[in-house]
Amino acid sequence: MTDTMPPDLLEHALAAKGFMPPDEGELLHRVARERLRHGPALEVGTYCGKSAVYLGAAAREVGGPDSVVFTVDHHRGSEENQAGWEHHDTSVVDPEVGLMDTLPTFRRTMARAGLEEHVVAIVGRSKVVAAHWRTPLSLLFIDGGHGEQPARDDFEGWAHWVDLGGYLAIHDVFPDPADGGRPPYELIYLPAIASGAFEEIEAVGSMRVLRRASGSAGQAL
Repeated sequence: MTDTMPPDLLEHALAAKGFMPPDEGELLHRVARERLRHGPALEVGTYCGKSAVYLGAAAREVGGPDSVVFTVDHHRGSEENQAGWEHHDTSVVDPEVGLMDTLPTFRRTMARAGLEEHVVAIVGRSKVVAAHWRTPLSLLFIDGGHGEQPARDDFEGWAHWVDLGGYLAIHDVFPDPADGGRPPYELIYLPAIASGAFEEIEAVGSMRVLRRASGSAGQAL
């Protein structure tokens, strides 16, 4: 395997609707390829599937029954995706109910990329799904709602499922307030470091990758 994304899937990732810069997506793909040999990965925050293409590409490359990516989202959009906010997209609003519904777009993205066998969608709120989750993770990627409570819930609900040696990737980490919103930095990244269970190993743009250096999956942080 090469160090770069397969050209066919990179084309799909770049074309997909979403907010993942290419260099950060390539980092996500690379760390997923490293970790999927050791167990499943899980993404919090699916939106329309852009980052899931990067993750799914790694799963396809690694192969095997344990190389699978779960992606969790209620598909009604985060706070910043709602009407009146900067990232609202009327093309993903269901006219019948008047609410966002990104699930059909996500499914089309996976079908076009040929990744339906590698990426498993879990439709539900992160906090509810996390409360019933029991599987250790080789990689956890948190890119869910960027409000204070969603960020806090994502960290508290999922980070402890990262196995020893596994990775926690966090998107939209902005140490400088002038660069972006605070919750992913203040309520996910900083608590992970402060817990003593994680150490930062790589950063590209707003993406941070941490390795679990102590404890075991399921153990409270």
